[in-house]
Amino acid sequence: MINDKLPVIWYGGDYNPEQFDLLTLQDDIVMLKKAHINIATIGVFSWALLQVDEDKFTFSWLDTIIDTLYENGIYTCLATPTAVPPAWMVKRYPDLLRTDPMGIRKKFGGRANACPTSENYRRFTYQIAGQLAKRYAQHPGVLMFHISNEYADACYCDQCEIAFRQWLKDKYQTIEAVNHAWNTTFWGHTFQTFDEIVIPDARSEQWSDRATNFQSMSLDFKRFSSESLFACYQNEVKAIREFSNFPVTTNLMGAYKPLDYAVFAKGMDVISWDNYPSHHATPSEIAFSHDLMRGLKAGKPFMLMEQTPSQQNWQPYNALKRPGVMRLWSYQAIAHGADTVMFFQLRRSVGACEKFHGAVIDHVGHENTRVFQEVAILGEELARLGSQLLDTRLTCRVGILFDWENWWAVEFSSGPSQDLWYRQEIQKYYDAFHQQGIAVDIVFPYQDFSEYAILVAPVLYMLKPGLAARLKEFVRAGSTFMTTFMSGLVDEHDRIVPGGYPGELRDLLGIWVEEFDALPPGVTNRMVCHDDQRTWQERYACSLLCDVIHTTGADVLFTYERDFYKNYPVVTRNRYGDGNAWYVGSSPEPAFLSDLAANLCREKGIVSALSVPEGIEITQRTDGKITYLFVLNHADSAVQIDLGSAVYQDILKMQTVTGKVMLASKDVWVLRS
Repeated sequence: MINDKLPVIWYGGDYNPEQFDLLTLQDDIVMLKKAHINIATIGVFSWALLQVDEDKFTFSWLDTIIDTLYENGIYTCLATPTAVPPAWMVKRYPDLLRTDPMGIRKKFGGRANACPTSENYRRFTYQIAGQLAKRYAQHPGVLMFHISNEYADACYCDQCEIAFRQWLKDKYQTIEAVNHAWNTTFWGHTFQTFDEIVIPDARSEQWSDRATNFQSMSLDFKRFSSESLFACYQNEVKAIREFSNFPVTTNLMGAYKPLDYAVFAKGMDVISWDNYPSHHATPSEIAFSHDLMRGLKAGKPFMLMEQTPSQQNWQPYNALKRPGVMRLWSYQAIAHGADTVMFFQLRRSVGACEKFHGAVIDHVGHENTRVFQEVAILGEELARLGSQLLDTRLTCRVGILFDWENWWAVEFSSGPSQDLWYRQEIQKYYDAFHQQGIAVDIVFPYQDFSEYAILVAPVLYMLKPGLAARLKEFVRAGSTFMTTFMSGLVDEHDRIVPGGYPGELRDLLGIWVEEFDALPPGVTNRMVCHDDQRTWQERYACSLLCDVIHTTGADVLFTYERDFYKNYPVVTRNRYGDGNAWYVGSSPEPAFLSDLAANLCREKGIVSALSVPEGIEITQRTDGKITYLFVLNHADSAVQIDLGSAVYQDILKMQTVTGKVMLASKDVWVLRS
């Protein structure tokens, strides 16, 4: 439970009443109560109103808002406003501003525009966070602190360059160790002193947002940049902790590449994130993002901090959420571990770039809108649920390994293919389990694997110290490990592991990879089955990359159909201890991945909680005593679900269901047996 003062699913969102007058606030409260809103995030972008000079603060307007909300049964998630420093502050201290990869310092404007290593920025953020905590830590209506907003991107200024050099000194101790880690003898880049090192930006080593001359150097700069922003977060938490032990969080953005959220998670009491899928996102892609966020705290419930109730404003095509979709996606978040459903925003702004971003209260200002009515209906349902679902968890026997640093390293590489995207390869394997109703945890290299029967690690390019040994122990104990092409190639510095691919995983997998062929777009090979012990098709298409594999003990399950590596292995399985290690040496079509997931699960006795048709998503949450089965219909038509002889209580509609029952399009069941 996030805060036991509000022991229900939190329902609300970002609210900016400072943009309006007090009469509008009073009108809004009437509507928000009708919608069963119980929490509002206040103050996200209000620094210019809260602090008008170095030591001059104006809190009276915020007092009025928090007091008025609380008097009407609406609690506050209090945000620190540090994503946008005030104009007066930037004018006085220009070092606050961020510099882009071309070395151009930004002017005041936009947001997330501050340099994370600026001493002045950290001084002022510590000050405002402490002032807010001191004033509101004892307010009965404040439940938690929301630090800044959507931390993003790197800074390439001179002070960051100095800080980067110090970071390298702390990490490597000697310049010789840096030269070794970065392989600087290549192209004559050897450094004699730390102050010779420059940031790898567009003026030095960076080819593009993706490729770079020195992957090791760019990888370290990514680590430094991510840790610098996390240090800004910690700086504000430290100020708050002088006055309050309220839970703290900051809103993450799903699979956001620039920042290592596994680092941020260590300092967050609860994970929160903003769900803004593109107009063509699949239910499985959205589900993956929820599971990724849940995985950051090893399965603990998370917060859905933002979603739009209707449409976004910043994508190329900002389609409306069709009737029922907002409710469906809200329950999808809960089904994957959310204990909150929150929106951006509660009232639409009247100007600037987010004036067309959806809101609970539209510009028309009354309740007679489709969106408001849908929000109110969902609010009534969540109010009826009370505390039933709080702190329940998903229990998964399948894990997919994910690593931000590995993501960076894979895509910094110049080769073998510009079409290799780590996130996409992960999604393909996630889809295969999701479509069969098998719940998946997203796990990270530092976490314990022992609770999983199956661990899948697509494109495990970088092996961090100790990971290979832990994977071997995992398999030796009787579990199944599966990885793919471009795995085990480099160490944590992005240096090739000598002795042949896949490096430290060679004996675990029982293979070695001689070379890999990059296939151009539209070119495919085919995999021919040689395994009669499992359920496969005779052939499957494969593309992107094709490993030329030699076995050293592994069984060959599939071979290539053509090219000079015809009849070479492409899918292998190696017995290791009491378990098995699988290797897939290409990027196969979805049908193969579906059959692979089914075969792996069958061998481990992992079955879906319910057999459902295509378009139906299922998950389960449990407290160890009571299990709740979520059934979500993403299809555009009603679907018949066979519940068999089991008798369930639909806790949303408060009715008993059994046997064959129709589930309407975009509808949801939450079933308790």
